[in-house]
Amino acid sequence: MAISPNLVPASVTAVSGLAAAMAGAPWWGVVICLVLVLAATSVQTVFPQNSSDRLTWWTNRRDHRTRRRTNGRSAGEHPGEEPHP
Repeated sequence: MAISPNLVPASVTAVSGLAAAMAGAPWWGVVICLVLVLAATSVQTVFPQNSSDRLTWWTNRRDHRTRRRTNGRSAGEHPGEEPHP
């Protein structure tokens, strides 16, 4: 089976199969399923799929969060820490 880097065709196929399975279902059930399929497709499209790219992304995110937490705060200003005398 060929793996497509673009998941939109796969999601369209999934939505059409879902629509056939949900024939006669309430409209809100169909809408909820459609939103879930599109959200899953969007997450897979936005996040890198190669393991080296994924590792780089998570490393950069952790570095950014660490810098954001420590910028402009002294060691005693973090929640849960005792202030230094």
